[in-house]
Amino acid sequence: MSHYIRPRICGARVFFTVNLQRRGSDLLVREIDSLRAAVRQTRRERPFEIDAWVVLPDHMHAVWTLPCGDADFSTRWGAIKARFSMDRGRAGFSPPPDLPVVTRGRYAGLKPGLRQSKRERGIWQRRFWEHHIRNDEDLAACIRQCHLDPVAHGLVAHPRDWPFSSIHRRDQ
Repeated sequence: MSHYIRPRICGARVFFTVNLQRRGSDLLVREIDSLRAAVRQTRRERPFEIDAWVVLPDHMHAVWTLPCGDADFSTRWGAIKARFSMDRGRAGFSPPPDLPVVTRGRYAGLKPGLRQSKRERGIWQRRFWEHHIRNDEDLAACIRQCHLDPVAHGLVAHPRDWPFSSIHRRDQ
């Protein structure tokens, strides 16, 4: 098992990429209200600032500023993902049928993509990618990445055309 050492920086800014288990899905934009509710609830319990955020159909990017004395972004992401998953479960979501099934041996019949003991629903990739922002130029590049990603994926021609982006906050 890997042991990740994450910096503990007061007021750290961090860029994240979080993916759905099933690439090509449109679940995040289809259920955007559920995702927003999960983020709101998590921010009430464990505050953080959102510098930029974009939600695409099957993944999202965000830049957060964490409060001094609290560098625990993993718990925040875990809470957001769990709340979204629980809400989808209440709405009748079931794991994708095309997850592989073990055909022989001790684990025959199980879907290794799911950990039943942890009540996983097969919505999210277990891990996320994070990058601690080092300076103002790095911050600008990460925010630009958030805003330009819908264009890069061919979803819109201009960043402001994508409705699930924090770019609209900057327009006000």
